[in-house]
Amino acid sequence: MENPTNDEIFPIVNDKGEVIGKETRTFCHSGAKPLHPVIHLHILNQAGELYLQKRAVNKDIQPGKWDTAVGGHIRYGESVTEALNREAKEELGISCFSARKVLCYIFESAIEKELVNTHITTYNGEITPDGDELETGRFWTISEIEQNLGKNIFTPNFEQEFIRLRHNKII
Repeated sequence: MENPTNDEIFPIVNDKGEVIGKETRTFCHSGAKPLHPVIHLHILNQAGELYLQKRAVNKDIQPGKWDTAVGGHIRYGESVTEALNREAKEELGISCFSARKVLCYIFESAIEKELVNTHITTYNGEITPDGDELETGRFWTISEIEQNLGKNIFTPNFEQEFIRLRHNKII
C-alpha cells in the first residue's frame, strides 16, 4: 500500500490479536475505531514504586497527563516484543530489561480502539526520558497514585489499567 503522507501503518487485529489488515495512524485515530494493538510497560523499582511518564503537551492524545511508563503502537509487521523493546528504548533509553505480560484487554476512547498488551518489569537502572516523546517522568508510590485517581492528573487509560493491576494483585 502506498503511503504518500508518511503516516505510520498499524496492523488491524481481531480480539485475539491476529492481524486481519492494516491502516494508517490517522485512520485509526479518526473515530472509525478499527482495533489496533499497542504495548504498555509498567516499571517498578526495588522499593515497589511505579514509574510514570508525563506526556508532552504536543501529543495528539491526552497531552500533559501522567501515564504508563512506556506505551506505544505496534507497527505493521512488528511483533509485540519488538514494539516493547523499541518503545522502551525510544521513550526512556532502556534496552536491557526482562518483562512479563500481565494483561491483554480492549480499551476504547472517543477516537480509537486498542488491543492493549500490558507488561511489567522491575528496573533499577538509569532512565533517560526522551524530550520529544514526553515532558518528564518519575517514580510514584502506590498510595500517591491511589490518592490522585479521579483528579484529571492521569490518562483515563492509565487509571483503568492501574485499577485492574491492583485488583489482580499484580502491583
